[in-house]
Amino acid sequence: MKAYFWHSAVLLGMAVATIVAQEDLNVDCGLDSVTLRWRAAQSQMDPSLLRLGGCYPGRVSAGEAMFQVELSDCNFRRMVTGDTLMYMNELTYTSAPKAQLKSFSHPVVCSYERPADWAPRIFDPVLFHTYGQGDLVFRMGLMKDDFSGPHLSREYPLGSFIHISAAVEQMVHQPLLLLLEECVATTTPELQSEGPVYPIITNMGCLVASKTSNSKFEPRQETSEIHLSLQAFKFAVGEEVYIHCNLLAWDPSGLDTSKKACHYVKEHGWELLDDPYHSTLCGCCDSSCKSRRKRGNDSGEHGLTQNAVLIGPLTITDNSPA
Repeated sequence: MKAYFWHSAVLLGMAVATIVAQEDLNVDCGLDSVTLRWRAAQSQMDPSLLRLGGCYPGRVSAGEAMFQVELSDCNFRRMVTGDTLMYMNELTYTSAPKAQLKSFSHPVVCSYERPADWAPRIFDPVLFHTYGQGDLVFRMGLMKDDFSGPHLSREYPLGSFIHISAAVEQMVHQPLLLLLEECVATTTPELQSEGPVYPIITNMGCLVASKTSNSKFEPRQETSEIHLSLQAFKFAVGEEVYIHCNLLAWDPSGLDTSKKACHYVKEHGWELLDDPYHSTLCGCCDSSCKSRRKRGNDSGEHGLTQNAVLIGPLTITDNSPA
């Protein structure tokens, strides 16, 4: 990561239990890392239960926890707006079910001056499908296991993972969160009323494939991208398969039951990718999620939808003994 000029560090407060206000929290944003120190004012709090994104404290002592992590770790999300480059995460505390101290979370944001030569990562348009809509460019494609670049093979053994990345490139626009509204697999490059269809994402952001497999959304690295690890399913084995998706770029603060990314976690239930503490937005995934807007290409002050994005063909193979 390049050495960015330190601009500011912002800790945003939330409406949590009043006990949280009595704690001492210090955040120090470095060039490419952050140091966070939490001192608990309440003796019943266990600092080892604190998490920064997906990271455990690096050091825990009596009533204190400290994190020293790289901005590329712990599921920090990156957002660019105007001349500002921001890295966002959450400090969370999960207490026991009957504990006196309730669970809570604090957003943590490191804000930097955007370098003049910084530009978002753009994948090879030959291997990625690109769609323009106004001042936004949507991209979607098949990726390597670590999402570091395009996956060159188009064959996936049954049970292996199909890694899919979608991104929106913002020319001149408010910061947006990219969501996958709907995805289905078919055997044709055009959606048809007849013919086999395999549902992957339905109900405005519910990864229904995760209920019967190990499919999941991966933690975000940037709000303008979304990564999906889809376990290869038994559908049109040996034939050409196409995946059709509707993408939605939306105001990150405007998530609701019709604008979300939810996957099913075994022995836990439906979980909201971008804020598990608000997973109640996923409660409609097993019934019917209501939309507050009309279908079709829809733009407005809060975001924009790009319909009928296509990737493929790919082939699912079954190498198991007959």
